[in-house]
Amino acid sequence: MTNMITKLPKWILWGGAVLAFSAGCVNTTALMGFANLSVSHVTGNVSLFAAAIAYSDAHSILYIGALLLSFLAGAILSGFVIGQTSLTLGRRYGRALYFEAALLIAAYWLYQQHDYLGQLAAAMACGLQNAMVATYSGAVIRTTHLTGLTSDMGAAIGNWLAGRSISKPTLGFQAVIWYCFCGGSTVGAFLFAKVGYDALLVPIAIVLTAAFIYNYVSNHLPEQRETKLKKRSSS
Repeated sequence: MTNMITKLPKWILWGGAVLAFSAGCVNTTALMGFANLSVSHVTGNVSLFAAAIAYSDAHSILYIGALLLSFLAGAILSGFVIGQTSLTLGRRYGRALYFEAALLIAAYWLYQQHDYLGQLAAAMACGLQNAMVATYSGAVIRTTHLTGLTSDMGAAIGNWLAGRSISKPTLGFQAVIWYCFCGGSTVGAFLFAKVGYDALLVPIAIVLTAAFIYNYVSNHLPEQRETKLKKRSSS
């Protein structure tokens, strides 16, 4: 994320926070499950993929490769549904969120069957979410991993310590995403230890609620009401 945000709308702040919490919960559940692989972090999985190649582990090569492609497929689906990367209220984020919820429900059911395809569905959901929340006011926003976010926060703090000006709203938003992902991961870990894959019911509920609220709010925007009135008058 670059330091370009000067004022952050509440819907982006809350949306980023709850989606980061959800992603943290999903990823921890996937890591603690029988597959023991991340679904929201491509970098680590690429390293594991390379190690599998080095050891000529055909099973791991195929499975981790499929996991990486699933994350990519989710990002492709996000681009196909939404169309652009710039965050704007009224775009088709609600539809993308419903797709994500469907993928998480599929992952939940497949995990219950001890099916490795559940891991692929969860990775696709994370890829969709990460690509869906892309940019606002020129600043890159990611909600399913923290590596780049932590680097950006560190650079901003370093500039501040050196007496240079920084975007405090940007740094604050980065901190919110960081802590929410960490919080979701912690909740996911505790829930998985207690109820297993039922822990996924929390992110499923979060994403479905976010989709419903977003659609309700965006459908009541003045421009949306005008479009509906024009369609009714023309028909």
